Amino acid sequence: QVQLQESGPGLVKPSQTLSLTCTVSGGSITTNYYYWSWIRQPPGKGLEWIGYIAYSGSTYYSPSLKSRTSISRDTSKNQFTLQLSSVTPEDTAVYYCAREFEGDIATFDYWGQGTQVTVSS
Repeated sequence: QVQLQESGPGLVKPSQTLSLTCTVSGGSITTNYYYWSWIRQPPGKGLEWIGYIAYSGSTYYSPSLKSRTSISRDTSKNQFTLQLSSVTPEDTAVYYCAREFEGDIATFDYWGQGTQVTVSS
């Protein structure tokens, strides 16, 4: 059973960088052929895909966020991280990490619990 757990500060000031870590257990983030994704849900809105880092280390980001987004990984810790720069209150959301299969895009079989991030002064 794969488990994912988000961690990081719940409050970020405007213009700063949001940084979250997803710790994965029960499976390796380098295993073929899985993507490790970040998804968010602003209050009162639907889910928004942010991007992923693949088993190979390749990354891909949502066009609307790619200029501010960086996803990286630490394979020794089986963790991957999200950095979202220049945040505004519109970035306030519940942030999730999840696993996606390369052969079944948009199906996420394992999710973290989600973590609330509020952007505020």
